[in-house]
Amino acid sequence: MKKIVLSAAFAIMGTFAMAQQTPMMQHKDPAQMEQKRAEKLKMMKTELNLTDAQVAKIKALQDKKMEEMKQNAPQRQAERKAKMEAMKAKREQWKAEMKEILTPAQYAKWEAKQKEKMQDKRQNMQHRQMKKMPAKASS
Repeated sequence: MKKIVLSAAFAIMGTFAMAQQTPMMQHKDPAQMEQKRAEKLKMMKTELNLTDAQVAKIKALQDKKMEEMKQNAPQRQAERKAKMEAMKAKREQWKAEMKEILTPAQYAKWEAKQKEKMQDKRQNMQHRQMKKMPAKASS
């Protein structure tokens, strides 16, 4: 019984870990990203005392890395989707096993508790994201 409960807890935590990645991977404004990249290169140039040639080579290396990431994006998305589907199947199997072990009343209570925990985690995640967001300047 303890093993089932522990494996269930890990399955749920894994689900939330994957769910947390989605909002953070939203697309950002390309101009803003390029500005941050330029600032980072400028900072590296002063901190590491780089020459203009070195900065150009680093920029080219970053461009190459970004292009590789863009090319691999569909494969990563497919892998992520496959992992999510596998986790969902495991979660459904686990729920079915819990349903066999618990009485209908116990299962209903357990399922309600699981939904409540999920809601709490979602709210906490949203709260953390709100804290991370920069304050917008009022005009």
